[in-house]
Amino acid sequence: MTEIAPVFDYLEDLQLAVDEIANTWRPDDPAYRADVYRQIMMQFSYGYFAFFHADPAHPDWAPLWNPVYTLQPNPDDIYLYAPVSSDHRYRVSGSRGTVKMLAFNTQSNLPGLPGEVDMTGEFYADLDDRDLLIGDDGEFEILLGSERPAGHAGNWLQIKPGATVLMVRQRSYDWAGEEDANLAIECLDPVPPKPRLSPEDILQRIRQMAAMPVAATKLFYWMQNQVRESVGVNVFQPMPLGGALSKQIYLPAVFEFAPDEALILETDLPAVRPYWNFQLNDPYFNAVEYVYRLSSTNGHFARLSSDGRFRAVISLEDPGVPNWLDPAGFTEGTIYGRWYDCDSQPTPTLRRVKFADLREHLPADTPAVSAEARAQELRERVRGCQRRRRW
Repeated sequence: MTEIAPVFDYLEDLQLAVDEIANTWRPDDPAYRADVYRQIMMQFSYGYFAFFHADPAHPDWAPLWNPVYTLQPNPDDIYLYAPVSSDHRYRVSGSRGTVKMLAFNTQSNLPGLPGEVDMTGEFYADLDDRDLLIGDDGEFEILLGSERPAGHAGNWLQIKPGATVLMVRQRSYDWAGEEDANLAIECLDPVPPKPRLSPEDILQRIRQMAAMPVAATKLFYWMQNQVRESVGVNVFQPMPLGGALSKQIYLPAVFEFAPDEALILETDLPAVRPYWNFQLNDPYFNAVEYVYRLSSTNGHFARLSSDGRFRAVISLEDPGVPNWLDPAGFTEGTIYGRWYDCDSQPTPTLRRVKFADLREHLPADTPAVSAEARAQELRERVRGCQRRRRW
């Protein structure tokens, strides 16, 4: 019988995640340390889904990034994750729903899962609902495997050797007005019943849970630091097409302003723009609270200026104009924008101004947003987010 040591003996790698504070922007700030502790507990708790819930022979959906597991989710997306293997064949089936976009991709490990995270796209394959054959009743199915089945002319998604993850994004524009998809995944190969885990399996998975936070924070701190080192603060650095979603370009920037200042985000918009958005993240690469804060917007909610450009204001206080991006008390962090399958990829700009002088830097016809209208906007946001299944 396996000897079982005290549980803390299996959690030693959590300290390595704590040590990653050295790679944050303010390693000696007690508030930063507390935030990083919270982030570690968040990622550690997610590890149970990752390591105990399902396996490639017995796949099932687990929630991924969302308002609880906040490592930079797109607030418009409901993410699902299932373990897969190129050694097996699978079928995903269900109803499409009415979300703005439904996207599937296979890839190598997620941050914190055993093995290297692929940053080159070598193991990626993806498709979205516009690539799918869908019945008039909204029902569809996708076959997945290393090779397309002989004679199969229907929906198919490749699992390249080395890919271990299937991700689903249910991307909504009008949060309250769209219905999520309803999906199932099954392995098509003969497999034995899902086994009871041995003591060795359980202990190994606990160790992997403890190692997950450091792997994730190493990657995400590096990503945001790379932007800052490359272009500085308040400058966007567009990322090329070809990530997990081959039609999407990311627009990251590190933002920074003083409490009595504001940042004006301004950009042209592509003529063809099936989907676009902007969101705020905290200094640890977590999405800023987006259920009870107006920390993101998209092409449905955004109000354009009379010249057709998009302008948003990042400030601690409500600026009383459209498209307030509320940083929830943070004066630094990252911004992420997305152009999805657009006919151009404009690069936005950020302008740092005094909050008291904000109106002088906006078009003269910029409308005012009253406190009552803002409160209604937030109420609608809360209802819309909570009506979606997030875990």
